[in-house]
Amino acid sequence: QALSLGLLSPRYVAGGQCKSAAKLDGKVVIITGANTGIGKETARDLARRGARVIVACRDVAKGEAAASEIRAETGNQQVIVKKLDLANTKSIREFAENFLAEEKELHILINNAGVMLYPYSKTADGFEMHLGVNHLGHFLLTFLLLERLRQSAPARIVNVSSLAHHGGRIRFHDLHGDKSYNRGLAYCHSKLANVLFTRELARRLQGTKVTANSLHPGSVRSELVRHSSVMTWLWKVFSFFLKTPSEGAQTSVYCAVAEELDSVTGQYFSDCQPAYVSPRGRDDETAKKLWHVSCELLGIQWD
Repeated sequence: QALSLGLLSPRYVAGGQCKSAAKLDGKVVIITGANTGIGKETARDLARRGARVIVACRDVAKGEAAASEIRAETGNQQVIVKKLDLANTKSIREFAENFLAEEKELHILINNAGVMLYPYSKTADGFEMHLGVNHLGHFLLTFLLLERLRQSAPARIVNVSSLAHHGGRIRFHDLHGDKSYNRGLAYCHSKLANVLFTRELARRLQGTKVTANSLHPGSVRSELVRHSSVMTWLWKVFSFFLKTPSEGAQTSVYCAVAEELDSVTGQYFSDCQPAYVSPRGRDDETAKKLWHVSCELLGIQWD
């Protein structure tokens, strides 16, 4: 019984903590979806460490409110909001173009934004929403910013995936859910895509001093479930078992700053330590195929 009570304690639920005291003065960071939840708490932590933080989000008003709060709390005035709609490749290209014109360096890119349990819908470019935002949007963003990351090396790319990748598969015959669609599975598929993208990206970046790792933040009280009334209700009922956004951000922060990860790449973390990846998430052939299909869908050449 003591064990079961221990498992229910807030400390157990909180999970791993990033213990690194690394300072980020002079470092430039982009965090997608940093206007709320885990992204906002990641931005708060990295701002506290002295980084110049670009809050990249679709809702600029919400972004400004978050940035203003972080600036006031941390005393770091270098928290800047830029519009980025990951469901629209035109917006992604505009964001990257503006960033590259304004910023000479980029040391950390955290692909954090995501949608979950979205009713069936398509992005501006006709991609299924989960795949389009969670995978393809970040794939394109990383492609457009990679040269700046290379020039600023050592640099890090951090992709926020999920334990849900275990339930995913890459359905090449029906990537956009036109034949059959389940919004829970669509989320799982997109999170598996994050793991596979990270794996192939890390392989291609070997020797560049740019690392790429993915992570599971834990089950967090966040707005991700807002598109499902059932999940919103369950989240409220079981909120005791969920991490706070600050606790959920710990592994993102760890992957972004921990000194011991300087040369670690292509790995998947949970609670600030390496975690088990599903067999599908370790399939190099699928990772390579997904890379090529993603390039075709986005109309880019990334060799």
